[in-house]
Amino acid sequence: MRALWVVVVSVACGTAAAAARAEAPPNVINARIETRAADAGLETAFRSAVAAARAPAWIGYAVPAEGRNQMCCWDSVDEVGSGCPGCRLEGKGAFTMRTNGNGARGEAGGRVTLEGDETVVVLFRAEGGQLDRLRTFSAGCALDAGGLPLVWLTGVRPAQSVQLLRSLVGSGLSDGKPGKGIVESALAALAFHADPATVSALIALARQDASAHTRGQALFWLSQRAGSKAVGAITRAIEDDPETEVKKRAVFALSQLPRDEGVPLLIDTARRNRNPAVRKQAMFWLGQSKDPRALTFFEEVLKP
Repeated sequence: MRALWVVVVSVACGTAAAAARAEAPPNVINARIETRAADAGLETAFRSAVAAARAPAWIGYAVPAEGRNQMCCWDSVDEVGSGCPGCRLEGKGAFTMRTNGNGARGEAGGRVTLEGDETVVVLFRAEGGQLDRLRTFSAGCALDAGGLPLVWLTGVRPAQSVQLLRSLVGSGLSDGKPGKGIVESALAALAFHADPATVSALIALARQDASAHTRGQALFWLSQRAGSKAVGAITRAIEDDPETEVKKRAVFALSQLPRDEGVPLLIDTARRNRNPAVRKQAMFWLGQSKDPRALTFFEEVLKP
């Protein structure tokens, strides 16, 4: 079943997470919204919406996020925590939505907590039956669709979203075709998913993707998840990836781990790795860590 709304004023900030789980999308203004159920599978519903988008349109859904995130736009730091911060989907720029008690614009209404929320909104822009942009926001972020249609997919299973985004990363959309820039955005959106399949998807990209740049980016996002599987994939890349630049990205990923995990691995890499560029990179990030163990290692290395 499909439903159609013309949205003029959004829901309040405080109800964004609840709205993300309901039929209507969270915090959207200036959009012609049509909801479609994805109960039969996200891939089918998504591809159908893209193919039908001859003129510019947005397609989106919400899934649980890893941790609490605040992904939005602000005109200035003075706007943080005041009203609903918002992003313009068409073009660049931010706005702040303020509502009175009756839902009309006016004095600041709901406030966005600085610790963020636990729902991520994934939005795709399509035109001429092809994707050309992907953006990711916290559910509490107000969005201005610039008067374009928004197809909002309900009943999306997080594991299917992981699968869809994984396929977009590996689809070669960054080869100068319409959709350039989708790959990195899809990888970032994937990394924000709370679903257990996320880490496995990132590991597969770090090991198998044909693009050295994508492998390096996947390693960075793995470092944000920590855990034994993620750490194992990063250290394996340092040893086994054929590209020195990817190895260096993996060393940087070690520097992003919690110190008790990352610093010992950086020291081991600086001491034992056979690639001088990799050792140099490990030494650099150890220096940046300002960790006492790094200082002890440097003293050891510099002893006559």
